Amino acid sequence: MRQGSLVGLAFLGICAAACGEGPTTPRPSPNVPTAAPRDTTVLEGLSRVRLYRLVDRLAAGRHGEVHSLIVQRNGVPVIEEYFSGGGAPLPHSLQSVTKSFGSALLGIAIDKGLVSDVDERVLDFFPQWDEELRRDARRDRMRLKDILTMRTGTDYHEEGPDAPHWELNSLPTGWDLYWLRRRMIREPGSFWQYDSGGVIALSSILKHRTGVHADVLADRWLFQPLGINEARWFTNQEGHPHLGGGLSLTTRSMAKFGQLYLQGGTWNGQQIVSQEWIQASWERHVDFQVPATSSQHIRWYGYLWWILEPDPDGAGVQDIYAAVGAGGQFIFVIPEHQMVVAVTSDVQRGEQWTPVTWLYSDILPALLR
Repeated sequence: MRQGSLVGLAFLGICAAACGEGPTTPRPSPNVPTAAPRDTTVLEGLSRVRLYRLVDRLAAGRHGEVHSLIVQRNGVPVIEEYFSGGGAPLPHSLQSVTKSFGSALLGIAIDKGLVSDVDERVLDFFPQWDEELRRDARRDRMRLKDILTMRTGTDYHEEGPDAPHWELNSLPTGWDLYWLRRRMIREPGSFWQYDSGGVIALSSILKHRTGVHADVLADRWLFQPLGINEARWFTNQEGHPHLGGGLSLTTRSMAKFGQLYLQGGTWNGQQIVSQEWIQASWERHVDFQVPATSSQHIRWYGYLWWILEPDPDGAGVQDIYAAVGAGGQFIFVIPEHQMVVAVTSDVQRGEQWTPVTWLYSDILPALLR
């Protein structure tokens, strides 16, 4: 199956977030990331000396404007650092990291029986526009899994100032219908092209079955169980949250979400997301067909999760998973080493993938093997 190229990928660029986070030092907990003292040489099998070489470079601005870094193993923070000054950690724009939260919400809806499965047709959620939208039979064949894997077949893209994505962001209402009316140019499921519009429409899809939008569901199904209470959303005048990139959270809450997935969807003994959904989300649904030596290490795409090649110094069999957002926002989940890494930044487009580079060049090599 032919897939789109990674070259020139555009991510969501709405509303830059405030930075200014700062460290605190409460007692470590398996579920709550907290700062660790800098004078510890080794913690949870990680060399903090090696990690602080990276921290010092980040603080000096050698990798662009990085705002925060959390590295935790076995649920214990080994590094928690904030840059660019600031005090207590504040919510930071996640940009397209938001999409992976949207994936979780759809998975929970399926687990609860509110949505049948990923093969449900997208237009079945919008019966009020049936006649108009079904004129193109390809749109009628679009499934939820095509949104999850960025293979919708629409002409929606984010390249250039006149791209549909920037027009959608400027609309005060009607985000879902704007995307649904996009011209179909390919058969759904046949070609990968980054499509935030479909993910934004997922909020309306969830509202059709639950009666409320994704921000309410996120609070009810994810944030309350995880003890997250600072979430902020970018919404339109209809109260439709921008599920493509409108969520802001602290770096600690980002790490919590990564830890939830690392723990197979359980939190404090409660099953939040099913292990089956996590496994399906991390399957290699899309192969970018890039060489294994690619400096980006990005090889596949799942259900709104990026999939990276395994640790080259590890067993070589367990992929690394990433939620990724414009400007250098990342949640890395590394099951092989029971690690979660969360990063917030405000870097230029050409630098936004650099956290992937230093994940492999600095963080993974800090493991004591």
